[in-house]
Amino acid sequence: MTINFRNCLLFAVLLSFTFVSCGGNSDQPVEKEPIILKKDKPRSKNDTTPRGVPVINISDTVSLPLLVLCIKDSAANNIRLSQKLNKIYGERITEQLKKSKVNAFGPPMAWYTTQKAPFFFEAGIPVDKKPGKLSKGMYLKKVSTSKIIVAHFFGPYDESTQAYQVLKDWIKDSGKHPSGAPYEIYVGDPYDKNGKPIDPYKVQTDIIYPYQ
Repeated sequence: MTINFRNCLLFAVLLSFTFVSCGGNSDQPVEKEPIILKKDKPRSKNDTTPRGVPVINISDTVSLPLLVLCIKDSAANNIRLSQKLNKIYGERITEQLKKSKVNAFGPPMAWYTTQKAPFFFEAGIPVDKKPGKLSKGMYLKKVSTSKIIVAHFFGPYDESTQAYQVLKDWIKDSGKHPSGAPYEIYVGDPYDKNGKPIDPYKVQTDIIYPYQ
């Protein structure tokens, strides 16, 4: 699978605005954690830009096992986070894929352990097989097969907190319990073939909660 680096760059910028508290240890099953909703970016009183209603489609399914080539890092502020994510997705992981002769097996993924600065995060891309020797700071994160509830979110990223609330309500109303940290998968390409921005309500972000 070809990595779309325009996609990676845009999400690096988008992710610098709102964050979800997530976590996980490399090579180990994710420990149970409480669901913590990220906060929306406040809308200015002077912001008169019309906004549509995000589309949130819920899917109750099972995750496939994944090997995710990850880098764990931190950033002192939003700007540094955006810069680091861009470098991780667009340079460091790309170089490792070429060096190891492995292929991307899915779109970029991210886990967060903090909601506000300083930010601590894991950023990675699934791979089709185990690479050889990894560069310093890289590791494989195993995502195990599990029951998951997925929110397929279409809309401005800063409104994706609505999807987290929908998932939280579904888990509670179904009598289920979270079995691991939530994570995000950046499915949609925010630019067309000519490099023009696509309507954000047509760009897909998958927000996933493992449950039991």
